[in-house]
Amino acid sequence: MNRVVVTGLGVVAPNGVNLAQFDNAMRQGISGISHIPILQHWNMGSHVAAYPSAFNPQVLQPYLSAGVLKNLRSTGLQYAVAAAAEAWLHAGLSISKTQYLPQAGCIFGSSIADINHILYGIQELEAARGLQIGMRQIEQLMASGSAAYISGMLGLGGRVSSNSSACCTGTESIILAYEQIKLGNATTMLAGSTEASSPHMWALFDAMRVCNRNHNHAPAQASRPMQTDSGGFVAGSGAAALVLENYDTAQQRGATIYAEITGTALNSGGQRNGGSITAPSITGVIACIQKAIKQAGITPQQIDLISGHLTGTFADALEVQNWATALSLSPHQFPYINTPKGLIGHCISAAGSIETVAAILQLHHGYIHANANCTALQPAIHNIVSECSIVTSTLTQPVKCIIKANFGFGDVNSCLVLQQPN
Repeated sequence: MNRVVVTGLGVVAPNGVNLAQFDNAMRQGISGISHIPILQHWNMGSHVAAYPSAFNPQVLQPYLSAGVLKNLRSTGLQYAVAAAAEAWLHAGLSISKTQYLPQAGCIFGSSIADINHILYGIQELEAARGLQIGMRQIEQLMASGSAAYISGMLGLGGRVSSNSSACCTGTESIILAYEQIKLGNATTMLAGSTEASSPHMWALFDAMRVCNRNHNHAPAQASRPMQTDSGGFVAGSGAAALVLENYDTAQQRGATIYAEITGTALNSGGQRNGGSITAPSITGVIACIQKAIKQAGITPQQIDLISGHLTGTFADALEVQNWATALSLSPHQFPYINTPKGLIGHCISAAGSIETVAAILQLHHGYIHANANCTALQPAIHNIVSECSIVTSTLTQPVKCIIKANFGFGDVNSCLVLQQPN
């Protein structure tokens, strides 16, 4: 079986629209959560969300024709193409209109197509009576649109497809790409996920009463994972991409290796034993974590950092308990645990890919970012782990092994182990 490494990263996040900005924001604790006036106008409970407000689609000019760019209105596709281009170039690879790469592919996921663009298409159709709605509507509504645009930009000739597994989408895309290389079906894969910016989507989550309605006056404080007064998650959007390669291929071309993926797991709790379409089964979560650790061939004691799902809801304490059970470690043995969601909200289908980029930056640069807005732990968490494990200010220290997990609607789970290459 081939070893699989990460050689390139790209990101369009609420608090940084490229890799350098995002890395700095995570180190410095810069929030990307803001007040959304239209949500207040609609009289929603939550008036905040996290989106890449500084993103300018003109960064795509080198990669897309003027005609395509002019009509590319879907923010989900814009973010995806930008993150993919950055990751590809960050890996030291080239972008050419003539290249064709039969041993390279792409798995790029999303939740649903851009709701704003769907509404725009409907309005244009009704106004024009179908006569002048343009040629590029359907390709921007395809679930596979992001993978298709990226494949065309890079000339990818291997497997090109999209996945959709709610909040697990991003980590799942990485795992599916990892499997292509592990099995020898490709030497290089671009993996990632995207979530469009749409107040309509954010409002639908708020209608479920899962979003924080208590900090409309202070958006940067609204996402509060593990905090005693967590009031619900903050919906977000963005995209991230990773270049995965066969270790030997990366070595031969002298690529910088940012991490090695040594263990992965995907499963479902089957919506049994406490699991449902919106809640995870404890049994499924624990099995997923333990399978990834077993495949990586490591012991729980070797894990330096858990990059958790931790959305800022009542379920955070249950997640921490699941980690403790899966690892079978005492509170004082428990590794550090953090999540970027305090700064970027919950980016839904993009969460796993953006958060994995954050994890790899910590692994490569040797730091552990803080859990924003976490100053008083939920009481139940106090009984599970030592307070020292909950990082409240950025630490600078070597990180050799990170375990990353996301859990999604539908009772689906995803987990991967990232290690320093050796």
